Amino acid sequence: MASPLWAPERVVTADDAAELVGEQFGELRGAAVEPLATGWDNTVYLVGGTWVFRFPRRAIALPGVEREIAVLPALAPRLPLPIPVPELVGRPSRRFPWPFWGGRLVPGAELAEAELSEAERLNAARDIGAFLGALHDPRLVAAVDTAADTDLPRDPMRRGDPGVRAPRARQGLAQLGEQGLRAADHGLDRFLADAARLAAPAGADVVSHGDLHVRHVLVGGDGSAAGIIDWGDLCLADPVVDLSLAYGGFAGPARAAFLSAYGRPVDAEREVAARVLAVNLSVVLAAYAADLGHARLLTESLAGIDRALAD
Repeated sequence: MASPLWAPERVVTADDAAELVGEQFGELRGAAVEPLATGWDNTVYLVGGTWVFRFPRRAIALPGVEREIAVLPALAPRLPLPIPVPELVGRPSRRFPWPFWGGRLVPGAELAEAELSEAERLNAARDIGAFLGALHDPRLVAAVDTAADTDLPRDPMRRGDPGVRAPRARQGLAQLGEQGLRAADHGLDRFLADAARLAAPAGADVVSHGDLHVRHVLVGGDGSAAGIIDWGDLCLADPVVDLSLAYGGFAGPARAAFLSAYGRPVDAEREVAARVLAVNLSVVLAAYAADLGHARLLTESLAGIDRALAD
């Protein structure tokens, strides 16, 4: 891609981060600053071995940063797995014109990088399914609304709409083919062509992570889920927006464990929409990984495309 979606507009270096944090949080002045992760929307540093600071890379991410700051403190106590909680909120300044924030480290390895065995993957699936069961509790919508005093957008990226996501997935698959990263799959193409004619599932929206994939799940050494990170796409949406991980991240017994722990039936319409989004997210992650040379993420993302339609 000539101008990839993940191209940054601002990059905060480790030295920049040390100065920004030290200026606004005197207790951390002089603390060690270590690179922790880089995503599409944020550059992330570990400060003083305890605090994780997220600095936006693109202006489009700023509403999500504000949502994280407003909502995550209210959401965290209501969920069965750790999530980041903004405790140190950085103000825009002449040095860096965007807000940023720091929260205590949630330990764990990205599911994309963990190389779990099948047994360990089943542990992760069960934990994530139970987590989403709690997150998607309809009562949480009003509770978060009241506690955070903010309105969440309704699926602003239209991730729950197969009519939007299936054509994007087909385009992305064609690009992967041109790069020699994945052979043509006529069965998958037919599935996506059929799905592109479908409407988004109708029903009540739930509180949704909004961008739940294998980079945003942290796991421990035995595969158990350790936390869910990167909530910049937090929104109200149909459950399929998060349930796509059941299809892109897991298959066979692990997926069955995920959906059992989730505790609510997934009808045929939602299953199709979730599979479509799983393909779409996996395709984009594969393109990102190939562009930046992330070998493990590329392997995991390409496997996610195959898992999305597997039993």
